[in-house]
Amino acid sequence: MSTSSAPPDPVPPPPGGVLWSLAGDIRGLLMLPAAFTLQVAHPAVGAGVDEHSVFRTDPWGRGERSLRSVQLWVYGGEAAAEEGRRLRRLHATIQGTDTRGRPYHALTPANYAWVHATGFPVYHHAIRYLIRPLSEEQERRLYAEWLQVGRVLGIHDRDMPPTIEEFWPYYRKVLDEEIEATAVARELVSADVPLPPFDRGPLPLRLLMRAFWPVLLPPFARFRRFLTIGLMPPDAREAIGLEWTDQQERRLRRFGGVVRVVVPALPERLRYLPLAREARRRHRLTQRGRGARAARPGR
Repeated sequence: MSTSSAPPDPVPPPPGGVLWSLAGDIRGLLMLPAAFTLQVAHPAVGAGVDEHSVFRTDPWGRGERSLRSVQLWVYGGEAAAEEGRRLRRLHATIQGTDTRGRPYHALTPANYAWVHATGFPVYHHAIRYLIRPLSEEQERRLYAEWLQVGRVLGIHDRDMPPTIEEFWPYYRKVLDEEIEATAVARELVSADVPLPPFDRGPLPLRLLMRAFWPVLLPPFARFRRFLTIGLMPPDAREAIGLEWTDQQERRLRRFGGVVRVVVPALPERLRYLPLAREARRRHRLTQRGRGARAARPGR
């Protein structure tokens, strides 16, 4: 009698890959607002976030949870697949009507795949300023690893373009036919930044931050808006209707030049996010163990 077993869980991209090297870098934090804004500029995604998300009532907590989730997709090992299942369970009941009067469901393949797909063009664009331009081979590897992360999230291969050459026409078609300045997208590029909770760290520092937040808010809000728009691909920026001047482009290039010099000089504990840092440490230990075993004389 034959027996059947469940297929193995999809695995994250391998250590040493392009995404492994880039995703945990603190510069990724600067790219997230652009990616999230592009996601919610899709009418269905924007409506789902508008009606079901806590991004207005708990924006900082939501951001922290989203960041941890993204890091698990790449560095979580066996926990990555469980995080993918958790996200699908979380989105299973999210449905309604979008701004064009169409019914939507968060797990409809076109909607769910778009949320994941947006990260690739934003990453592709932003790393040119903040990290380094990728070679053609690195771009192909990055896209292949992006598809691998999609499998972790439960996105079927048929729902994402299988090659980078097929991705760009798909992406531009969505920009042309779907993307608009949704209410949530407009909010995310506004100058309105809520008060952080300031619930961690030494009490004197938290009290100091609370006292000075009204002073810090205006420049922080302008900086966030500047990066959100600037690190978004120009064609996506145009589809949403976001203005960007030559002067702003020059400022972004200068800022990127400083970041490219400063961040690589930081110690690892400051350069990489916690899950990435721990995954890198474990990988080094594994590599050393293999090297030690290989160096032992044969028996």
